[in-house]
Amino acid sequence: MKIAIAGTGYVGLSLAVLLAQHHTVTAVDILSQKIDAINARQSPIRDAEIEAYLQTKDLDLVATLDGEGAYKAAECIIIATPTNYDIASRSFDTSSIEAVLDVITRVNPKACIVIKSTIPVGYMQSLVKRYSTLPYLLFSPEFLREGHALYDNLHPSRIIVGISDCADQTQCRLAKQFADLLAEGALDSDIPIRIVHTTEAECIKLFANSYLAMRVAYFNELDTYAEQYGLDSEQIIEGICLDPRIGFHYNNPSFGYGGYCLPKDTLQLEANFHKTPASLVPAIVAANRTRKAFIVSQILAKHPKTVGIYRLIMKAKSDNFRQSAIMDILRMLAASGVALCIYEPIVTSDTFETYPVIKDLDAFAKKSDVIVANRCTEELLPYMDKVYSRDIYQRD
Repeated sequence: MKIAIAGTGYVGLSLAVLLAQHHTVTAVDILSQKIDAINARQSPIRDAEIEAYLQTKDLDLVATLDGEGAYKAAECIIIATPTNYDIASRSFDTSSIEAVLDVITRVNPKACIVIKSTIPVGYMQSLVKRYSTLPYLLFSPEFLREGHALYDNLHPSRIIVGISDCADQTQCRLAKQFADLLAEGALDSDIPIRIVHTTEAECIKLFANSYLAMRVAYFNELDTYAEQYGLDSEQIIEGICLDPRIGFHYNNPSFGYGGYCLPKDTLQLEANFHKTPASLVPAIVAANRTRKAFIVSQILAKHPKTVGIYRLIMKAKSDNFRQSAIMDILRMLAASGVALCIYEPIVTSDTFETYPVIKDLDAFAKKSDVIVANRCTEELLPYMDKVYSRDIYQRD
């Protein structure tokens, strides 16, 4: 099958690599440096499995800036463009999806189109009305972790495909065909597959991530209580998580949930609840803000003259700062008037925004009265007398 994929972020590129094992895939992006890297079999993003597959597997994969040409030649077009949450409109910015659909409408309206971008509940129904000349619009939510995107596609927990008309046999056939494509490239067998209505698929995505955010917020509130009363968070958490109904996942205290998915998905779901009686989903969002304010108060209670921010990345082994919880901590500390410095090897300049970046860890530690670390690593061991962190397990 000839497949075109719009967007080469974690979702798009991991899908491109997965599907190119058995099919002809053209990946489309607007950044020439990403196109050049992929064609040179170098991953433009940090993901161990993507890097390995690009270098060692026989993939039928090319990347291009020519979206129109790629879409025109494709039987299946996957849209995996970014949809950031817009605070003003209280909704995802879906303009990148619509820009691709506008091109497809001109060049290949009969293609099977699968949206993989994260979208608000009800969005697919609006697309079906707006793009009435595109009869085969599907939605398949992704459940990937940044830095492990291909791994999660190779070992999927489930495959969900949404269709707008469950009585339409052609849509049902295309949905099953797409699910089989994903399963074909995976390493696991007996993968649960569900073909559902598009609105139900949208809900699955947002409610799943909001549940994970709720777990993060729950264990953070537990840790807040323990810190305030001088208790051992680890002992409490492990005593709770030994219950097999609870388990040992998403239980490591942090400065708040962050990253590309959980913040925007919880905000979007909260917005979708505006006409529905609800207390829990809005409380998840509020709890994350409360946790960050508590963390800042604990840091300021140490009366530091200079606070050192150790790493800006959104989680361990990440290579970006998107919606990183520590970014909010940094800005709240700055608003308090305390002096700040940053240690972040990814930043090559001498400043980040208006804050000085110190590239030598020892010099950074000497300048800092308190070192704030959302996640600790071994390189901090010599400076632990200065470190403030709530990290217990050195993982996310």
